Amino acid sequence: MTSDVWLPLRAEEIDGLPEDLTYRFWDGGEEFPADPADCAFYVVPYMKGAEIALRPLPEMTSVRVVQTLSAGIDHVQPGLGLLPAGVQLCNARGVHDASTAELTLTLILASLRGIPDFVRGQDREEWRSGFRPALADKSVLIVGYGSVGSAIEDRLAPFELARVARVARSGRETARGPVHPISRLPELLLDADVVVVVTPLTKQTKGLVNADFLARMKDGALLVNVARGGVVDTKALLTELESGRIQAALDVTDPEPLPAGHPLWHAPGVLISPHTGGPTSAFLPRAKRLLVAQLNRFARGEPLDNLVLTTGA
Repeated sequence: MTSDVWLPLRAEEIDGLPEDLTYRFWDGGEEFPADPADCAFYVVPYMKGAEIALRPLPEMTSVRVVQTLSAGIDHVQPGLGLLPAGVQLCNARGVHDASTAELTLTLILASLRGIPDFVRGQDREEWRSGFRPALADKSVLIVGYGSVGSAIEDRLAPFELARVARVARSGRETARGPVHPISRLPELLLDADVVVVVTPLTKQTKGLVNADFLARMKDGALLVNVARGGVVDTKALLTELESGRIQAALDVTDPEPLPAGHPLWHAPGVLISPHTGGPTSAFLPRAKRLLVAQLNRFARGEPLDNLVLTTGA
């Protein structure tokens, strides 16, 4: 049985890896580090796109685990049909919670307090004072209440909010209160001052934030998307932004990267960050801890964490 592990990080820079596996460094370069047919555990290069992520899969005839370093798996899903049955796909749930939650809070505060306008004013040496909304006393709706959604609420807790509502695919109870099923989303949107979207991109969530979703948002509400660009209908969002009825803060867009000349760049009331929720100084130590834990389980034949699906199941 093969024991090759393909890593996008150098094994000698990761303390605690099991010694009885063979590590090959591949971060998406043109040349493969070894025969893909000998790879048993494939860690997908981070932030390199679907084309690179999928390139070795057709030749990975012995692979048993595909591990992403992102919470989302949409960039590898198109290649799963090329794999033999029984391959486990695991994601990086938990790795990006801190950095994505930090960015979410940054986008909310920057948008509400008018930071982009202050920066433009500073560039022009203009003193742009005035009344701005605060986050205090606002109602926040988190759409997609998983580990990142929970981390976002952790960071919202000190801000004296009026309330936080939570939505996930199915309802459940948490220590902080109920998580509502997605069927309650239409009514919950009506009361939210800030709507944070942090769902995975699936067939069910693609275009979830459509014209009807946006029409239900309050006048003056803020939409924050730290999920995937495809969760939002860009054309419908542009219509609402250009009317001036709502605002948006987007870490992800559709298309992405957003091309020069796209109307979203200059739509009123929008703040855009270039998909920076995950790649921060918080990423590397958490990614290493995940890989050490997963590979030690793999070497011992124990069940893996963060299992999303098994091919052929």
